[in-house]
Amino acid sequence: MTPPNRAYRRARRRDRRVYRAAHPVLLALLAATRARPAVRLGSTVLVHDADACRQVLTRVPLDRTAEGSTGGAARAALSDPRAQGLLFDQEGGDHRDTRRGLADGLGAAGVDRLRPVWRAVLDRRLGPLAEPGGTVDLVAVAHETAGATVCALLGVDADPRAVAAAASDAAAAAVRDHLPGPRRPGDDATAAARRLQSLLATEGRDDGALRAMLATAAVATTVAALPRAVAWCADAGLWQDAAADALRPALVAELLRVVAPSPVLPRVAAADATVAGVTIRRGDRIVLVARHAVRAHRTGPDARCPVEPAISQLVFGAGPHACPGAPLARAQLQDTLAALAPYRPAVVRARADRHAALPGWRTLTVRARERP
Repeated sequence: MTPPNRAYRRARRRDRRVYRAAHPVLLALLAATRARPAVRLGSTVLVHDADACRQVLTRVPLDRTAEGSTGGAARAALSDPRAQGLLFDQEGGDHRDTRRGLADGLGAAGVDRLRPVWRAVLDRRLGPLAEPGGTVDLVAVAHETAGATVCALLGVDADPRAVAAAASDAAAAAVRDHLPGPRRPGDDATAAARRLQSLLATEGRDDGALRAMLATAAVATTVAALPRAVAWCADAGLWQDAAADALRPALVAELLRVVAPSPVLPRVAAADATVAGVTIRRGDRIVLVARHAVRAHRTGPDARCPVEPAISQLVFGAGPHACPGAPLARAQLQDTLAALAPYRPAVVRARADRHAALPGWRTLTVRARERP
């Protein structure tokens, strides 16, 4: 791994702004405890170590529907709490059946079918970079890219930007419902989810909650990851690697590791266990700090000497519940970097989003330094 230089330090300073803006107290707490593989704070166990995170994800029985878990949050926000079938809240055969149903859209063949959709968005939205002084807001591009992809994936004839906005609102409201502090007017996760479901409604289908959950997850992670990855390339001088077909896949894996779109993964224990020397009791909340497990806080992206895949892939989870959208995320970022690399864009304006579900930028404006 290349030692950090001035450009890498600049890139990391900028990237830390998204954490300080959205969740400064949480960032400080996680940083203060990361020296230990796992640590108990009341009824919550924070897990920072890669092996310990993998153990929780693959060997510790988890309650997928409990309050405080990802599945529980999805059910509470996107449907009647008694409903099931939202992927994150399933186990065993039901979970396998739902994943098989998604495989056609999110597997390799599905990604190939969807690729022209987001490439068309990139071709159109990145056009101003070819003009003298032209600028592009990568957050707006990410919103439309994610919205168009979701509409194509779900077979919905809706405004991609409206879908992306509704999904972002639903994700942000769901997260704020589980954090302390005052609520803003209209800050209602269920209402936001219903607005999203109405946009995605399709006659003859009764899987509106699952479709809304998929849209929410896809939009939130894309809008968080894509602009942050571009900022890293611009600030750390990684456009040469982004332009190289042979290096781009490794760079994408490294950037997704470093930006860790979902920096923490909340789970709830369904049985007693021991992880990294810490006793976990049934009902304990387990917070897997993916950002630390993949070494994002200390090791920058390096396409020529990447972190081993067993580590970097933890940003998508592990085991049978690993994120099924990982191939889609990698493909979208690869195509975005390939489209941007000839321009070698620099960041000219950046504002962190204080209210987003995941740490990210509210605006990230870039301008070309070169023209193809």
